Amino acid sequence: MPEVTFLDAISRGLWEEMEADKSVFLMGEDIGIYGGAFKVTKGFLEKFGPDRVVDATLSEEGFVGAAIGASYVGLRPVVEFQFIDFIACAFDQIVNVAATSRYRWGRPAPVTFRGPWGGGGRAGMFHSRNIEMWFAHSPGIKVVAPSTPSDAKGLLKSCIRDNDPCLFLEHKYLYRRLKEDVPDGSPAIPIGKAKVVRGGGQITIVSYGMMVHRCLEAMARMPEISAELIDLRTIYPLDREAVVESVKKTSKVMIVHEDTRTGGIAGEIAAVVNEEAFEHLDGPIVRVTSPDVPIPFAPTLEDAVLPGVADIVEAARRLAAY
Repeated sequence: MPEVTFLDAISRGLWEEMEADKSVFLMGEDIGIYGGAFKVTKGFLEKFGPDRVVDATLSEEGFVGAAIGASYVGLRPVVEFQFIDFIACAFDQIVNVAATSRYRWGRPAPVTFRGPWGGGGRAGMFHSRNIEMWFAHSPGIKVVAPSTPSDAKGLLKSCIRDNDPCLFLEHKYLYRRLKEDVPDGSPAIPIGKAKVVRGGGQITIVSYGMMVHRCLEAMARMPEISAELIDLRTIYPLDREAVVESVKKTSKVMIVHEDTRTGGIAGEIAAVVNEEAFEHLDGPIVRVTSPDVPIPFAPTLEDAVLPGVADIVEAARRLAAY
């Protein structure tokens, strides 16, 4: 069983799906000869050829539209954005064409949109954005955000096989910082199922992406609190049942995410808990998020904006004291 990085797990997932299904092909800027901005597709051009590893022009709206068209004739495109921030250039094609396709005329659009996402890399506001809720608010597209190599590989396989469009978010801070044993030929992981990372009985912590690891660091600093950590893995569809069942057990919940506070998934989770587990609550629903500002370039400012371990520990202790 090979030990692979987060980045390598994504690469292996793509490779295995392309070997298994000839309808799967890749499209994006510099993904061929250059191997992708982060080298996820290094070696793919030599293996699969230019018909299945397509170097696109610098026009996200154009090549995303081409990918959607290809999906209508039986292909399964996987579109890479060099940085997920530039998905904004293709927003119209994704939300108004791909996401509504099945509803409008019964035609599936099996396209996977993937790319590096999130802050912490000192890359400034144009390369660090959290864009998940733009699409979680657009019915017809699934939004996936894994936090471990094994989940990344398994969930990417599910996205590629899905008959509707999927947005697959890869936190760039995790690309080369995580290693895990992931077997070759490992199975797909169902979309829409959260994972209990660590059990506990005193408070529930809900998170996803890089913040799962910040939460684990925080939990190591507060052994006096029995915290249950839930990794959502999928932003939409949301695993409401997993969150509600945990809150019924612990009676206290906090949500931690890197996305900005207003309109973040924490607000939706808070609404779900109020609707389905209000009588079980024994304290306020706590949100630990980024403030409503763009990600700064200066390292000190970026660290101040992104939720840190100390922020999570302080919020958890405050909640546990109720």
